Amino acid sequence: MSEPGYSNIRYEKRDAIAVITIDREQALNAIDAKTSSEMYRAWCDFRDDDALRVAILTGVGEKAFSTGMDLVATARGENQFEGGKPVPFGGFTKRMTIDKPIIAAINGYCLAGGLELALACDIRICTPEARFGLPEVRWAIMPGAGGTQRLPRAIPQAWANYLILTGEQIDAETAMRIGLVSHVVPREELMDRALQIAGVICERGPLAVRAAKEAIRRGLDMPLEHGLAFEDLLLGRLFASEDAKEGPRAFAEKRKPNYTGR
Repeated sequence: MSEPGYSNIRYEKRDAIAVITIDREQALNAIDAKTSSEMYRAWCDFRDDDALRVAILTGVGEKAFSTGMDLVATARGENQFEGGKPVPFGGFTKRMTIDKPIIAAINGYCLAGGLELALACDIRICTPEARFGLPEVRWAIMPGAGGTQRLPRAIPQAWANYLILTGEQIDAETAMRIGLVSHVVPREELMDRALQIAGVICERGPLAVRAAKEAIRRGLDMPLEHGLAFEDLLLGRLFASEDAKEGPRAFAEKRKPNYTGR
């Protein structure tokens, strides 16, 4: 059941897994100001709730994950603000750091800001019907919610250049081939697969998962030598934790580890 206070998204908590579902099927799950505001509140709650370890982002229906910013609402002069600051897409693609893993379960069209939302996630899976693109240049704008920065970091630059500069779309098979997604699964299995991946992550050491995500995220902006040094720093902190003692102990005793996040 969705948490109260939301209408354009569904925000569910399933034990340690949060599920955020964009619920504007009639608008192909495009993001207007109200949706953005609700997403911002949901992401902040997920970030700050220590009981939650993994999130899944998806869209209602079979046609679209999200087609990005609601251009009809934008044409009416509607702006996306929260606390006096612009926060397109709930602030998720910029200005917000979440150190927990996030999975994008992509159904149908994943375009413009929808793809930028997916790029801000750590793991992306999709259905065979999914379509991906950054069509902003068609409308005399550019991908401004992280697309020009995250896409070249996620896939080969030649493909990133092609998608950004032409505004053309690619299918799920191509997305899998170039590394934009890690799995393509039948439509009816999409959420089950996302929940299965989330469940696997929840079984791992929570401190280690967060540290590994931080090392990946920050290391991408460092020279290799600095990234390796940062990795050593995080590893040293982990070795001082109770979980780092429990993991090898459970392995030696041939049992499932009991991680506490300490």
